[in-house]
This record gives sequence, C-alpha cells and structure tokens, in this order.
Amino acid sequence: MALVRIALAGEGGQGVQSVAEILAEAAYNENKQAIYIPNFGLEQRGGVSIAFIQVSDSRIGAPKFNKADVVIAMSHRAVARTATYSDKNTLFVYDDGFDVDPEDLPKEAKQIIAMPAINTANNELHPRVFNIIIMGAVIGLTNVVSFEAAKEALEHKLGSKFEKNPDLRELNFKALEIGKQLAENALKEGVAR
Repeated sequence: MALVRIALAGEGGQGVQSVAEILAEAAYNENKQAIYIPNFGLEQRGGVSIAFIQVSDSRIGAPKFNKADVVIAMSHRAVARTATYSDKNTLFVYDDGFDVDPEDLPKEAKQIIAMPAINTANNELHPRVFNIIIMGAVIGLTNVVSFEAAKEALEHKLGSKFEKNPDLRELNFKALEIGKQLAENALKEGVAR
C-alpha cells in the first residue's frame, strides 16, 4: 500500500484521538508502518482536536504533513479548522448532522462527501458510538487496515468494558460495520459538492 495521510478532526471529547490510536494499532498489527500525532485545541474538552495518521507498507519519511489524502471533520468547527489540509487530491468528508457553512468547506478537494454519522449513531445505535462509525468510515474510504484488524484493535482498547457489558462489543462492532458501509456507499454514489 502506498502512503495514506489522514486528518481526523472533531470536538474535544468526541473520541478523535481514540479512533486514531486504534487505527494506528490495527495498522501496526498488520505489519504496516504507522504514525499517529495528536493535536489538541486550547482546551481538551470543547476545543477542536485533530489527529494526524499516516499508514504505509514502507518507511514513513516525515511525521507531519501539510495536505491529507483524506480529511474527516466530525463537527462544524472541525470543518473550518481542517479545510487547509485539503488540495486537489483530497477526499474531504464531513458529518451532515451539523450545520456547515458552505464557505467553510475546502476550496480545493478531489471530492467532498457529506455523511450522516451522528444521525445514524443517534437514531440507530447510541450517541457514544459516533466515533466508531467514523472509524469504520475511515476503513471504508481508505482500506488502510482490514476490518478484522480494526475489530481486534478495538477489542484490545475496549476489552475490559466489553467484559463488563458484552452488549457493548456488539454495539461497537455494528457501528464499525455501519460506518464502513456508509463510506463505501458514498464513494459508489460519487456524491460531490
């Protein structure tokens, strides 16, 4: 696999950093090179948090990047904060459950996709698995890790919670699958701005 650069952004407390950490662990478990760099807003809860992830089969030269292959913005403020990471090669994804000013969307992007992750979490699953839907979307958009590797890394990260409440395992795995499907469907439909 070629180098894939991903920028995930959301409000503090949305689980952006957890998703990035789980994806990096899944990539590592598949013997891929992975770098994850967290970037927090002014306050950890309430500010925009960005996670920078790079995954490749070969050595990754620089830990930081200016332009991403995929940007996923999980809130309206995250859209504005991440538009600068886009260029003509970027797939820019935002959640359509938030009011997004079209002016905040990147001026340059290969494709802009609106995805109903927050509404899907709230209406079909549980609000707390919104970030796991996003993780599934990253897999569906990029194939940076296999679905099985993501499930294993998720199990490793949340295993103690799953032991206490086995329903959480099924809920999280379902959220992962739904996110992957949402992303794959959006790509097939070629939804652009």
